Amino acid sequence: MKQLVTMLAFVSLALVGSAAAPAAQALSIQAEMLKDWSDLKGTMAKIAGAMPDDKFTFKSTPAQRDFGAQVMHVATVNMRFLQGVGAKAAAPAVDLKAMGKTAILKAMDDSFDYGIAILKEQTDQTMLQAAAMPPGFMGPSTRARMFTFLIGHTWDIYGQLAVYLRLNGVVPPASVRP
Repeated sequence: MKQLVTMLAFVSLALVGSAAAPAAQALSIQAEMLKDWSDLKGTMAKIAGAMPDDKFTFKSTPAQRDFGAQVMHVATVNMRFLQGVGAKAAAPAVDLKAMGKTAILKAMDDSFDYGIAILKEQTDQTMLQAAAMPPGFMGPSTRARMFTFLIGHTWDIYGQLAVYLRLNGVVPPASVRP
């Protein structure tokens, strides 16, 4: 019995050790951030593209931004923060005053592509280095924190876009079931 318990303990430790070791070696802040950012670009393109052209000026209440302005807000904030990351990638010429669905979607896509270019330049070490934050906002921050903020901000806007779609009888793409 003692030998069986010892053998089971050894096998358990071996399995845990072998399962954990490859995963730990493959982790990368830069790679994970790049995947999350790229996936978010696709998610945002789907939800923004789901609103009919003629509803891009829809507001949930008079005091709120219209749908297109919400999408443009993502592009504007992305561009404002990404330019402080300190990268070699040149900032695209994003028209932050764009009007109409096609132009607004292009501005948002371009802002995400800029983030992808910046992330591809990074390493795990540079992700942990300081970035130049907009004055008076978050204070000293790493590049990783800046991207985390942008991802969180974009998910917040995503939630608002989902409400705007539903108020117009459109099911958000992520909620569509086969």
